[in-house]
Amino acid sequence: MRSPSVSQVDSLSPISLPQIENQINSTVSTLPVATPKRVSGGYALLDSLKRHGVEYIFGYPGGAILPIYDDLYKAEVEGRGIEHILVRHEQGAAHAADGYARATGKVGVCFGTSGPGATNLVTGIATAYMDSIPMIIVTGQVSRPTIGTDAFQETDIYGITLPIVKHSYVVRDPRDMARIVAEAFHIASTGRPGPVLIDVPKDVALEEFDYISVEPGSVKLPGYRPTVKGNPRQISAAIQLMRESRRPLLYVGGGAIISGAYQEVKRLAELFNIPVTTTLMGLGAFDEHHPLSLGMLGMHGTAYANFAVSDCDLLICVGARFDDRVTGKLDEFASRAKVIHIDIDPAEVGKNRVPEVPIVGDVKTVLQDLLRRCKENTHNQTQEWLTLINRWKEEYPLEIPHYADSISPQEIIAEVGRQAPDAIFTTDVGQHQMWAAQFLKAGPRRWISSAGLGTMGFGVPAAMGAKVAYPDRQVVCISGDASFQMNLQELGTLAQYGINVKTLIINNGWQGMVRQWQQAFYGERYSCSNMEVGMPDIEFLAKAYGIKGMVIQNRDEMKDAIAEMLAHDGPVVVNAYVTRDENCYPMVAPGKSNAQMVGLRRQPQKASLEPIYCSNCGAKNQPSNNFCPECGIKL
Repeated sequence: MRSPSVSQVDSLSPISLPQIENQINSTVSTLPVATPKRVSGGYALLDSLKRHGVEYIFGYPGGAILPIYDDLYKAEVEGRGIEHILVRHEQGAAHAADGYARATGKVGVCFGTSGPGATNLVTGIATAYMDSIPMIIVTGQVSRPTIGTDAFQETDIYGITLPIVKHSYVVRDPRDMARIVAEAFHIASTGRPGPVLIDVPKDVALEEFDYISVEPGSVKLPGYRPTVKGNPRQISAAIQLMRESRRPLLYVGGGAIISGAYQEVKRLAELFNIPVTTTLMGLGAFDEHHPLSLGMLGMHGTAYANFAVSDCDLLICVGARFDDRVTGKLDEFASRAKVIHIDIDPAEVGKNRVPEVPIVGDVKTVLQDLLRRCKENTHNQTQEWLTLINRWKEEYPLEIPHYADSISPQEIIAEVGRQAPDAIFTTDVGQHQMWAAQFLKAGPRRWISSAGLGTMGFGVPAAMGAKVAYPDRQVVCISGDASFQMNLQELGTLAQYGINVKTLIINNGWQGMVRQWQQAFYGERYSCSNMEVGMPDIEFLAKAYGIKGMVIQNRDEMKDAIAEMLAHDGPVVVNAYVTRDENCYPMVAPGKSNAQMVGLRRQPQKASLEPIYCSNCGAKNQPSNNFCPECGIKL
């Protein structure tokens, strides 16, 4: 995980705010637009946001941020092009801004007041930070003279969020507002993206001054220079390893989504005939209908992806970070493989696995350079490897169970994917999230899910943000009965603005993944995981908010009900009752290697029975060999 300090933005330790701001102040250039205008700090904030392309703000007002909301009211009345979406809880605002950013690739923006309003944003900020999502979070703060006095609704949100933001500001002078906003957008959206906090004291928002705007792209931060181009020698070394490899595997993460490297990944895979597996964050970066696709790897990944990563001789990591949910037992993850690691964040390269070839740079740029250097591959040695993988695909497919007396979660999720193949899908967290990852084949930026933090309650507000961004596209949230209740108040936001999100609740009466772990690892002691007592009637709950509510109880009504849900002109919540005790398989148990999956219909033949080819001399070795007897190199 990234170092939780301001040092990610520049090379300084976060000694004190004035020191940081003084350094940044001396390095920024401004481009005056017309003559200075007498305005308030709140006006300057909103005008600066608009200049940076902000169309929607998700937020909730309160005492310390009221001056900004007053200026927002005037901006909306005057038609200055910013629309505010009033959420019902600040966590919903952060997740909605996050969903907007993931769907569009733009910077999401959310507002909250001081004290509890600011702390309610923290979970959403951490969610965005873990998944590298560009966001600007604006919080109100008590007036400058009362900071540090334990004033009413005062919290040090700057200090609280230091470990979960890319950078933070407290605006102590309204004259700095335009510069700070410009810097915040630059920092949030470049390099490895992430959330940036701007804390605005109440009197700063009220104070009038002579305002000169700062245009996007005009800031210069000498201490912050993300590496974009990869080292040419390292790229050449990577090409050489790919040409020598007989069992290569592309391991693609969220960095490929962020950089928009979809075509480059496809071209590289096809050029060298390399199978491709993705992380949860990387879903959509490679077409899962492609014959080279292995789907998702890791704890609930496909069997064939996990077998492949266990038996490959070259692992090409593209914009991923060797997360523990992917690697399983780290020292057995791709243990026979050499590693090429491409990532824009140097802190991630070598953090969990030391690569033979580290390449720091933007994924798209690095792959473009690599592809330019090898327009033709004359060393195609992967056919035997692909034949083995295709055999695994046939023997260990993802299966959709059908029960006589209930609907399986897998079949209803697969049916939604069939009826809405081009939808943007958001998820909450749990079993339904993993089934959705396995059976939905979403394209780039059409898969939105909390991966790093695993935040229950993420799905509905994230779908709200995606739908606001793309009002003409179908947006479907796959939720669980437990996750849905975390932020169900956002049904009020959907109702107020007519945000046409479809929410499908996979209802098994449990905190499903918790129950599965209690069954597998805690002696079937189901402590506090049953959700049936106190479960609301979701159909009537939706209707109470003025939203269409539906129920699916049997297979006969499933297809028609899903079609009705998708066709309805307005938000819909569907409560789908599914098999109560269905477990999510395959599963790599904690502390086990990826090849040791449970839930397969039969035990696999060990991949290690296949011969191992020396990457140095090409000699065929017995699977038990650790060193090649021909040349002595470690296998």
